[in-house]
Amino acid sequence: MATKVLDSWALVAFFEDEPAAEEVEKLLVKAEAGTHKLLLSIVNWAEIYYNTMRKVSQEAAEQKAREIAGLTIEIVPVDDKNLDLVRQAAIYKATKKLSYADAFAAALAKLRNAELVTGDAEFKQVESEIKISWIK
Repeated sequence: MATKVLDSWALVAFFEDEPAAEEVEKLLVKAEAGTHKLLLSIVNWAEIYYNTMRKVSQEAAEQKAREIAGLTIEIVPVDDKNLDLVRQAAIYKATKKLSYADAFAAALAKLRNAELVTGDAEFKQVESEIKISWIK
């Protein structure tokens, strides 16, 4: 079973029915069927939440959180059991021009040997270190 990490960019594209939404929907269907495993860092979950709250409302952010909870996506926590994830994200943040949330998505992909699903050009900096599925 292939493991893929969703960047917040991919889920936002899906929720806002942007051009990449169809590709993300296909991944969600495959995850539901059990042919793919989808991961999302809790930091990227928070990024979706705070951006929705900032642009729309807290109520809309709560609705988005419920929608994500209904999808077949494993939310990966940041806790003392995942210090390797936190360390790798910190390394990416210190050495690349990545946002904090993007550093977690890249670190999760690297540590889980998974493919990162995104359309965010910021990840070109880590393309030699992790597998990236570019969606548009």
